[in-house]
Amino acid sequence: QVQLVESGGGLVQAGGSLRLSCAASGRTINTYPMGWFRQAPGKEREFVAAIDWSGSPTYYADSMKGRFTISRENAKNTVYLQMNSLKPEDTAVYICAAGRLLSPPATRSRDYNYWGQGTQVTVSS
Repeated sequence: QVQLVESGGGLVQAGGSLRLSCAASGRTINTYPMGWFRQAPGKEREFVAAIDWSGSPTYYADSMKGRFTISRENAKNTVYLQMNSLKPEDTAVYICAAGRLLSPPATRSRDYNYWGQGTQVTVSS
């Protein structure tokens, strides 16, 4: 069992930056691929980024490429999402997820076993 707790969300102006953190407990995550998803009101959950258990490779949704960076510090049992050049359309609840042991990073929700509760990101225009 893996428990995931996100933090770092908040209100930011368009063009600003936030860094989200996902702290894992229950077991170490160094052998788990990790991902970030987001869900805006009235919309389905959307893939944001994924990272291999070793830290590479990484994958991003097209709308996030060049703006968001996923990283991990396995020694701290933490995954990060650095978000730059934020846009109002980035407003959503951002959710951290852990995949399957020693599996490659994935872009679909069904490939993840554990989910956090999410942290709200609001980008004002």
